[in-house]
Amino acid sequence: MIFHVGRLRKAAFLATALLTAACTAAAQAAPYVMFRDPSCGCCHKWAEHVRAGLDAEVTVREDLPMEQVKAGMGVPMALVSCHTMQVDGYVIEGHVPAEQIERLLREKPEGVKGLAVAGMPMGSPGMEMGDHVEPYEVIAFGDFGTRVYASYP
Repeated sequence: MIFHVGRLRKAAFLATALLTAACTAAAQAAPYVMFRDPSCGCCHKWAEHVRAGLDAEVTVREDLPMEQVKAGMGVPMALVSCHTMQVDGYVIEGHVPAEQIERLLREKPEGVKGLAVAGMPMGSPGMEMGDHVEPYEVIAFGDFGTRVYASYP
């Protein structure tokens, strides 16, 4: 059997291209799963913000007690808010802006387990009330503790 170097190179190139495309599609298809309490109204507004800002499908779950969800995902008590989302191995707690989620998924900073906006600050995504905006911080958390990831406005 005779192998042609040109054909082998072409086959290797095609295999690499297919693998790269598959990996890229898998990263883009990472599921966004938001857990919320059925009685909370702002969570749907925040999910719409994420859908629009990240062009992502957000699955909403209301089947688990929120205390169980937050404890199981390691959300620090000081950072608790009304809803919790999982995406690509990260935890997103509360009204985190889509642009910061996108940044997290792009940069993948070492040691960061998630991002949080504690409480429900007015003017954060899903908590819009006219022109009223309270300053707030997006906090990164992980084994290192916590640190400011972004500040608004």
